[in-house]
Amino acid sequence: MRFYQIAALCLAAGFSTPAPAADSVTFGTNWLAQAEQGGFFQAVADGTYAQYGLDVKIVPGGPQTSNRLLLATGKLDFYMNANLIALFAAAEQKVPTIGVAAIFQKAPIIFMSHPGVGLERFEDLKNATAFVGRENLATDFRWLKQVHGFSEERVKPYTYNPQPFIADIHSIQQGYLTSEPFQIEKQAGFRPNIFLLADYGFNSYSTLIETRRDLVETNPDVVQRFVDASLLGWRHYLDGDNAAANALIKKANPDMTDEQIAFSVAKLREYGVVDSGEALTLGIGAMTDARIDSFFEKMAAAKVVRGDLDYRSSYTLRFVNKGVGVPHGH
Repeated sequence: MRFYQIAALCLAAGFSTPAPAADSVTFGTNWLAQAEQGGFFQAVADGTYAQYGLDVKIVPGGPQTSNRLLLATGKLDFYMNANLIALFAAAEQKVPTIGVAAIFQKAPIIFMSHPGVGLERFEDLKNATAFVGRENLATDFRWLKQVHGFSEERVKPYTYNPQPFIADIHSIQQGYLTSEPFQIEKQAGFRPNIFLLADYGFNSYSTLIETRRDLVETNPDVVQRFVDASLLGWRHYLDGDNAAANALIKKANPDMTDEQIAFSVAKLREYGVVDSGEALTLGIGAMTDARIDSFFEKMAAAKVVRGDLDYRSSYTLRFVNKGVGVPHGH
């Protein structure tokens, strides 16, 4: 029985007991504070981490930080990883880290198109000029070429400036479900068509919790508590009062607005980014071998990763699939 359970029993029985010191944990994100990290901030704000005997410090990422490197070198305990490809890369490079939970069942990578110009179906997109970021060109776009007939000849660089896409009504632009469509609505005054690659076969998990292998081996209880409390934080963020969490997000990232946060949360809910697939029965954070096998095979076929890679070593199912945070009605 864990100390926080013992303490709760003692309190229920009327005994006074000094609260044990919480385990201090550092968690690095991969970008500036935003709603896409909301469940973690929620677990800080509403005391869920504290209830699990954890004192969690969230260390924001950003353009000038490398929290992934800080995890690998022991400066952080946990890290918010973007997708399975990054886990596979860690396995290939023998980085001593491992994925332990997948918050997003759908990677939020999208294409956007202008409405009413003949780009209303996913099949139409391969014929358009495509603004694509450099990192995406080496990953999901290779899969789009191999499976859906996209061509690199039509690609122009996406530099996180939406103006070229806005100006060319026959173009498409890659982006993030919770971010770029909001920019377009604000700057161009129209609602773009959204195509979530996850709905067309790009079945990577996203927003994974990654930790060091030595922490899994020497202190699995801390890993389990951090995972469980994070999953509950996400349940509370999506279903409960998330005002305190959003206040923490805005404090950590003063450029963040209430309007952007509300848009992001609405998209997470609308597209089932957290609550879909296996998470509906296995709980938030769900991962399965079959799903990861499927994605690896797609990435190997598209020459994104080596086909002989020991990708199964990049993650463990030990801490998930326990029904934590299953949505109501399931």
